[in-house]
Amino acid sequence: MFLRRCERRKNGKTHTYWALVESMRTAQGSRQRVVAYLGELKPSEQDGWAQLGRRLDGAAQPQPSLFDPPHFDDPVSDDEQVLVRLKDIRLERLRDFGGVWLALGLWRLLGLDRLLLGVMEPGREEVPWPTVAAILTLARFCQPASELHIETTWYRRTALEDLLGVAVEQVHTDRLYAGLDALLPHKEAIEKHLKERLGDLFELDYELLLYDITSTYFEGECARNPMAKRGYSRDSRPDCPQVLIALVVTSNGMPLGYEVFDGNRHDSTTVDDIVAALEKKYGRANRVWVMDRGMVSEKNLEKLRARGDRYIVGTPKAMLRQFEKHLTEQDWQEVQAGVAVKLVPGPDGEEKFVLARSADRRAKEKAMHQRFRERLENGLTKLQAAATSGRLRDATVANQRLGRLLQKYWRAAKAFDVSIAPLSPPEGKARLRITWKTNERWQLWADLSEGCYLLRTNLCETDPATLWKRYIQLTDAEWAFRITKDELRIRPIWHQKADRVKAHILVCFLAYVLWKTLGQWMNRAGLGDAPRTLVDELAKIQSGDVVLPAEARDGQPRPVCLRCVTEPDPAQKVLLNRLGLTLPRRLRRLTEPAAAPL
Repeated sequence: MFLRRCERRKNGKTHTYWALVESMRTAQGSRQRVVAYLGELKPSEQDGWAQLGRRLDGAAQPQPSLFDPPHFDDPVSDDEQVLVRLKDIRLERLRDFGGVWLALGLWRLLGLDRLLLGVMEPGREEVPWPTVAAILTLARFCQPASELHIETTWYRRTALEDLLGVAVEQVHTDRLYAGLDALLPHKEAIEKHLKERLGDLFELDYELLLYDITSTYFEGECARNPMAKRGYSRDSRPDCPQVLIALVVTSNGMPLGYEVFDGNRHDSTTVDDIVAALEKKYGRANRVWVMDRGMVSEKNLEKLRARGDRYIVGTPKAMLRQFEKHLTEQDWQEVQAGVAVKLVPGPDGEEKFVLARSADRRAKEKAMHQRFRERLENGLTKLQAAATSGRLRDATVANQRLGRLLQKYWRAAKAFDVSIAPLSPPEGKARLRITWKTNERWQLWADLSEGCYLLRTNLCETDPATLWKRYIQLTDAEWAFRITKDELRIRPIWHQKADRVKAHILVCFLAYVLWKTLGQWMNRAGLGDAPRTLVDELAKIQSGDVVLPAEARDGQPRPVCLRCVTEPDPAQKVLLNRLGLTLPRRLRRLTEPAAAPL
């Protein structure tokens, strides 16, 4: 569910409010419906923080340390009376406040500041390494870009100088790169801490684990990174070296851990490493692993059974042939509109198979088959015309061209039985006869199997509807990759050293944890679970310096400069009210107007 901003004009006045919208599947296709219209909380409702507070020692409202900036001693008392020249009042140095304020609150809510202070030993650095790690993660959350962009543009445009107490000139690429190097050795401690903290905040269930893999590519040769290799690219960039990222998430998409593998490694060879890594961190347990068909191999499944783990996995499309007779039977169970499943016992009794068929998927596959079939037939017609006109005389060349056609339109490669035969004697200019006819057997199987797929599991006591729903939760892992790529821009990677690449991925992982934490917080506040709209709205809130040209009662000039936060508009107030947050109105009082950074 996501937020949609709505405006309505009534009696000459514009009213702004929020609609909570849900995307849903229907027999007529995907539709959106309004779940609720959101305004200020009613007395009977609880804000999002109050619900989280029940898990945090009963805290009823945010602790000041989570969101407030560090305390600065005001050089002048607020009670002092001064005379202000109204015509000379001005506003200076507007900076982005709302987005970084929210992200820093999430960072502190997860306890990452306290964790890193405990594990990153201090040295002679001017800025503590935990603070540098926070800057890197907040930048990835708010406006993902390079470390150079953080130094030259992003940091000086934000209010983090007030929130963290780190001056603009102290944030530069050398320090940021060193911060990446200092953060990476603590990956395992961070993952363990987040597992406990997220479990405390959201009562997570770690019995069902979703595992998936993606790739992320590099710009540059990456000659000094042995992990950067060319392989199957999910980013459609086979020309670039890449690494693989394997991610484990819970059933609601909260990340549990990740690993980085060489770019040319096959998906199925990573399963044993991931399972062993989780056992090392969190001990052995009877977990349920949900994986896509790319991870499946008999060797992997045997190892999972030997460990006592359970699994629900996809299977290759070819395996569906073994269950052809079950596709024609009528004992299907509908699990949602347009989707039906049925349970089929395995041959050895240790496993069961779940047949699933989807009306939407059937329509999609049928359209694909039709398109590929038409294009293949057009190609065969051109091939036949070339043979009839005498331009194509060699049977070897004709078979090569046929092979390229079948490779190009592989989804319909078996739709026709094609014959290429020499003519003896020739018929006019023609030396070859090219004919084809429809493969009825292929067509019958396509009509029967379109929209169907097969799942495999050793959870033999579970009903097929539950098994299917658990497998469909694998989309949460796919959404995790989509968020890290589209929202957090994990790709392309510009770093060339292996450790810097791993540190970059760790920062992206931490930013994704902040993203999902905000989504869970929003869910408890009745704001859906899609943070993009909320982040964009709060990012519009800024801080600025209000300069008051004033005189004291003795006639001496006494300019007053107040660093204040802009007032949120009514729609933003609704979001803050739902979350249970209160923006600070003033950050600090300055002795004189601050000079804008160059």
